[in-house]
Amino acid sequence: MKISRMCLFLSLQWCCFLILYTHQLQPSQTQVLLQLRKQLEYPNQLQIWGPAIDLCFSSSPRVNITCRDNSVTEITIFGDSLQTRPTSFNGFPISYKTLSENFSMDSLIATLSRLNTLKSLSLVSLGIWGPIPDKIHRLQSLVYLDLSWNFMYGSIPSTISRIANLETLKLDGNFLNGTLPDSFDSFSKLTSLSLSNNLFTGPLPSSLQRVNSLVDINLSDNRISGELFDLSRLSSLRWLDLSNNRLDSLLASMPEFVTVVLLKNNTFSGRIPEQYGRLSRLRQLDLSFNALTEMGPAAIFALPNISSLSLGSNLLSGSVPMDLRCGDELEFVDISNNRLTGNLPSCLRSSTKKRVVKIGGNCLSIDIEHQHSETYCSEKHSDNEKSSRGKNNLGILIGVISGIGVVILILGFGFLVLCRKFCSQGSSEQHLLHKSVQDNSVAGGFTAEILTNARFISDAAKLGSQGSPPYRLFVLDELKVATNSFDKSASMGEGSNGKIYKGRLESGAHVAIRCLAVSRKYTIRNLKLRLDLLARIRHPHLACLLGHCIDNEGNDEVGANNVYLVYEYVPNGNYRAHLSETNPEKVLRWSDRLSILIGIAKAVHFLHTGIIPGFNSNRLKANNILLNEHRMGKLSDYGLSVVAQEIEKDKEEDGLKSWQMKSLDDDIYSFGCILLESLIGPSVCARKESFLLNEMVSLGNTEGQRRIVDPTVLASSSQESLSIVVSLTINCISPESSTRPSFEDVLWNLQYAAQVQATSDDVDNKSGKTLVSP
Repeated sequence: MKISRMCLFLSLQWCCFLILYTHQLQPSQTQVLLQLRKQLEYPNQLQIWGPAIDLCFSSSPRVNITCRDNSVTEITIFGDSLQTRPTSFNGFPISYKTLSENFSMDSLIATLSRLNTLKSLSLVSLGIWGPIPDKIHRLQSLVYLDLSWNFMYGSIPSTISRIANLETLKLDGNFLNGTLPDSFDSFSKLTSLSLSNNLFTGPLPSSLQRVNSLVDINLSDNRISGELFDLSRLSSLRWLDLSNNRLDSLLASMPEFVTVVLLKNNTFSGRIPEQYGRLSRLRQLDLSFNALTEMGPAAIFALPNISSLSLGSNLLSGSVPMDLRCGDELEFVDISNNRLTGNLPSCLRSSTKKRVVKIGGNCLSIDIEHQHSETYCSEKHSDNEKSSRGKNNLGILIGVISGIGVVILILGFGFLVLCRKFCSQGSSEQHLLHKSVQDNSVAGGFTAEILTNARFISDAAKLGSQGSPPYRLFVLDELKVATNSFDKSASMGEGSNGKIYKGRLESGAHVAIRCLAVSRKYTIRNLKLRLDLLARIRHPHLACLLGHCIDNEGNDEVGANNVYLVYEYVPNGNYRAHLSETNPEKVLRWSDRLSILIGIAKAVHFLHTGIIPGFNSNRLKANNILLNEHRMGKLSDYGLSVVAQEIEKDKEEDGLKSWQMKSLDDDIYSFGCILLESLIGPSVCARKESFLLNEMVSLGNTEGQRRIVDPTVLASSSQESLSIVVSLTINCISPESSTRPSFEDVLWNLQYAAQVQATSDDVDNKSGKTLVSP
């Protein structure tokens, strides 16, 4: 007996061991989940999570983590019960409704993408806010994605269609807007598409016609307009809900085996198609609150599976056929608030225990107390005819007015031609502006229209200006007082773009003043427009341009205008100097360098996308990155190509030749050089060309890294984080520009490397390890 009990006990222990062994998470997977909890700002549902908890066995009604082969395959987190949803959202966090301003959708997706076996992701009603990033496609293993009832806004990126195995996509109850992407046919396995309760506009994407795998579509409660196209080819479709939109076409054909069709509260017109009378599996049809005028096939009432039929609040007129039959399953019929007259067939005359029938608001001869008089329906019909005639007359009137307008335009055009012929063509300032921009390739494609139109500045630029000092004009005397007449003692150095002086304004604020010599092939007006464009660019990681001064404004002699650009003074030196620091208390550890690089990458990405076209040649160098008292990086010398010419001296200064010379205008390459300095140290600048030719290959392996990489970096970085940045650096300085990553990819990889390093630092701190600076 004791032996049998012992065997049983050992068997149970062995089974428990097998279960725990099967589901015990890899440490890296646990770290990702804990990082996810941090990014979701520690919701109550995840309070029990911790390093000592087996997260695969910590499920609750609102949280479920499913694991297989030591990896996470499913994450389901439901927030608190749905709170009162605001009617609008301006893109800024809302207290007690959204996550804080520190939340980042980019970082959330970057974290989740590290779970390369994740099949199902549900993050519902958690206050997640922000646009869906293009990098959403990095969640390539997903089959099920549900981000409903959050505060996401903007359009759905087309890159989402690159999640090839996605079967269910649910984004209901957000503030997504714009038109729907026309790339749904890239989803070969998509069965469920639910995007209700958003702000989508424009037409239905035609690609939906080609997703034969779709079983249900829910696009209700949006602002979708235009035509409903033929859906009969979607042979798998069973549920269609397009209610509460602005569709205004005739009704379209439906799939043969569809069971639910909900099209209420649109502006569908015309007749109910005969094909609807042959939908043998249809259970519910709701066409209420439209503008339908003809009843269509009586067979829809007798469909074998129809249980609910709503045709109320349309413009249906005429009489209902007396031989109409109702199906045995029909439980609810609504034909109220139409223009129907006469009697009704027996199955529709009144409600019974088995069937509810709503017939009020017509002109029927039964249920008189709830009907209008027959004249009401005939008057409405007459009004429709008058309205039609009125529209025809209005069309004629519009045609006459349009004809007169065309004649006026022709006369006006002729007048302009004569004016241009007899007026001096060289005296037009706008003409000079346009010509000077066209003739100057340095301007990077800035046309006169762009220079004069503030709408080309993105909303991000406006947000970046919040809290910054207002831009203003300075006078030369004011700058002379600030710099003691540009005394040598105030000089901060001289670069390819002129001298820089430190000054102190009358207000006591310290500033940096750059002196530029700008070619006079620009008119003064043109130059002011260019400076105005540069003044609008504001970002936390850009040295703020406070104003400018143009010397000798009225002078038209050949030569150059002196332009003084006044910037905020950033007091803590430049990045290159900090990389050379040997004092252990001041040295930049790996995490510090990553933080600075991420900030500068965000700034450059903003310069590329904050204006159309972007600033794509920003002279990125380590000594143009300034650090403030908090070691926050700020990029200087950005966008100067708008007002100053390229200088060959700058190219010679870097010592680069051949294909490398062509790469100077490529911000990706230049940023790659900054990454290289961050890894190797400033000493690489003196031997950059030889390093690229002889030692770059060694950087890709561990042994070479130990020999080449800055000892401070080696001592303070995890191998995984270091490898990510090394790989990124190699790609950025590739000889072929076509193989270099986008700046979005650069930023993503840096953020990923920082997350990996932060996780490693947390583990080291808890285990008592310390990193010793060399």
